[in-house]
Amino acid sequence: MRKLPDDLLIECYFKAKALKLNPYFIYLLELEIRSRSLLTKIKLPV
Repeated sequence: MRKLPDDLLIECYFKAKALKLNPYFIYLLELEIRSRSLLTKIKLPV
């Protein structure tokens, strides 16, 4: 997932949520968003 640009990661996160994909997949996206300190760009629970 490291090769995925930040903007595409965020877009994937919102698409996954909208399509109600596997919760574990969404969780993995959230972990990567947190590790990149992108929480200011989206609203994730802390």
